[in-house]
Amino acid sequence: MLQKDIEGLCNKLDLAEFVNKFSDFFARITPFYIAGDITILKQFIDELEVVQFIPPKQVSNLDSALVHIKKLGILKLDSIFEFIKIIKYFLYLKRINFSHSKHISSWLSNINIPNDIINITKSFDDDGKINNGIYPKLDSLNSNITSLKAEIKKSINKILQKDRILPYLVDKQTHLIDSKECLLLKAGFNKYLDGRILERSNAGYFYVFPATLQSLYDRLDKLYVEIEILIYEIETNISKVFLKNHAFLKYINGEFDKFDSIQARVMFAKAFDYSFILPNNKGDIVLCDFAHPALTNPIFSNIDFSKQILIITGVNAGGKTMLLKSILSAVLLAKYLIPFKINALKSKIANFKNIYAVINDPQNSKNDISTFAGRMIEFKNILSQERLLLGIDEIELGTDANEASALYFSILKYLQNKGAKVVITTHHKQLASMMAKNPNVELISALYDENARIPTYKFLQGCIGKSYAFESAMRYGIPINIINDAKALYGDNLENLNELIEQTSLLQAKLRQKEDRLDKLIKSNENKNNELNELISKQNLELNNKKIELENIYNIALKDLKTAIKTNNTKTMQQTLNRQNELLKSLPKPEINKNIKFEVGNRVQSGKSSGVIANISNDMALVDLDNGRKMKIHISKLRLGAVIKDRKKQNISFNLDALHCLPSLDLHGKRVDEALILLDDYISKCLMAGYDEVIIKHGIGSGVLSKVVKEFLENHKKVKSFSDAPFKNGGFGAKLVRF
Repeated sequence: MLQKDIEGLCNKLDLAEFVNKFSDFFARITPFYIAGDITILKQFIDELEVVQFIPPKQVSNLDSALVHIKKLGILKLDSIFEFIKIIKYFLYLKRINFSHSKHISSWLSNINIPNDIINITKSFDDDGKINNGIYPKLDSLNSNITSLKAEIKKSINKILQKDRILPYLVDKQTHLIDSKECLLLKAGFNKYLDGRILERSNAGYFYVFPATLQSLYDRLDKLYVEIEILIYEIETNISKVFLKNHAFLKYINGEFDKFDSIQARVMFAKAFDYSFILPNNKGDIVLCDFAHPALTNPIFSNIDFSKQILIITGVNAGGKTMLLKSILSAVLLAKYLIPFKINALKSKIANFKNIYAVINDPQNSKNDISTFAGRMIEFKNILSQERLLLGIDEIELGTDANEASALYFSILKYLQNKGAKVVITTHHKQLASMMAKNPNVELISALYDENARIPTYKFLQGCIGKSYAFESAMRYGIPINIINDAKALYGDNLENLNELIEQTSLLQAKLRQKEDRLDKLIKSNENKNNELNELISKQNLELNNKKIELENIYNIALKDLKTAIKTNNTKTMQQTLNRQNELLKSLPKPEINKNIKFEVGNRVQSGKSSGVIANISNDMALVDLDNGRKMKIHISKLRLGAVIKDRKKQNISFNLDALHCLPSLDLHGKRVDEALILLDDYISKCLMAGYDEVIIKHGIGSGVLSKVVKEFLENHKKVKSFSDAPFKNGGFGAKLVRF
């Protein structure tokens, strides 16, 4: 999308103020969108979010200065210092510890600043002034100027102390006129003071420059001329160095913009507690706890726009247009990695190449374009776009509603076949009911409070909504007699037809939802069955490998023993037996998890005996053994056994990963996505191992990882409760989790 298209879209979507607020975080005015692979840029953002750093100061645009250098021009000190600010900032970044930031540290290590540029940087302080000791002649001239200014001040004070001049003084201050220090005097001063009148005040007094100061100012002007000549020499020498390093300066100027774009996003997110969403290529749009940034006191919405077309119907002034703008705004902001208020963990946003909004009335009297004609011109330009997200407000606007429903039905069908995603608002139930039969269409209705007779600004997914035109007209002050007349003309039949359409769409939506839930349940069961089969196959393979390993050990031991027996030497046979005993002891034995909770019906083993638990009392279990006997066994001596279908093929299965699970997990230094995967896998193992509680260490840092862990635990079905860990176990930097 072109910059003018993006700016126009921001205005249509009421995002201009939000984008301007975001732009204030840039050190240099540049377009807010970013070029390059957004996946890599998101990794830069994630790494920078957890690092404490100072954002760069304001920097001017240096494109013209770079051109001037290339044309052998001489830069002024203020332009030179703009480059110096960039170089100083990169030197500052290189001093920050980015050892845990893979992409940023690699990027900074590839930026090699030439030594002669670094030396020039050392010549300036943070305010752009040349440091003392760099240019001795300049230091001497500045010292002489300071001395002369002190002498001028001394001469003026001497004049002010003269008794003869006191009656003519308006005040005892010095006034700066034409860069010269003057006295404000009354008429008649020339009897006692020789001077030149530079200006008259509004009250008729005279600004007088004493003649005794003229020689001092002449010397001062001469010093300033010498400084100007010297500064020009310094500017010339620095410009030569800049010309020599022109390619580097052009490169570092571009890299500064790149970092500025990233740091602005990070600082903007921290300032307002906003979240980032990395767009996906799956086409789904799921918004959780989201509201348009322009709203002051918003009602946060949850929208599932997984299908291709979303039709928003319902009450007038109920927020339909704002919902449309909100959906397009979320996609646009995510496309350019601009943070905003949303539950990022539960939301998904697709990536679109083109985003268009048909919202405003395109009617133009100058170009003799009607509303409908303007809309058709917009659609002609839109229909050829690929990877398109299109928002259309009041789709039936500008022509006969019945003809419009047929036309737009065909347009929407065409866009659907091209793979576009479309969200529309409409009051036309005929179009909505025609589209509702399409399985790729989702319906959303703006709700109305019939008791309070006001819109609720909330939405119900899966049905066609009523416009409540008569109620809205009454709310905005239309006389009741006009409204009653309109209702009579409208008639009960049409009202009943509208209600029938609404109820039918609601029933269809409920049926589709049930079908979707059933499909998901079937798919979930199939996945679980596949996972179970894979697990069985894996454990059978491990068991077979273990059997082969043990058989090999057994055969080797048996061969050694036969060889020893053939020697008919008792000592040799004893040594061989000892070696085999040592080998037997060295074989790994399965570790028994003491935290396993046994239940009646569990199949267990104790030594060489196997059976099923019939009863548990305190720490004793009554076990029905496979040989028909019953035995009381302490539960510490039991271990779980596999369920046996064929008694001739008895298998014992251990989940070794779960048995070796530690009582704590350390997530320090992990990225958010990596931490969530580790945390989910760890909790599954802990549940299999039978732990009642564990420690999750996330650290304190910027709080991002802590927030993610907290939200994950809040939504996990098996987590009973959690709290900050005891001080010795990490305190605020860890969570004590109970299952």
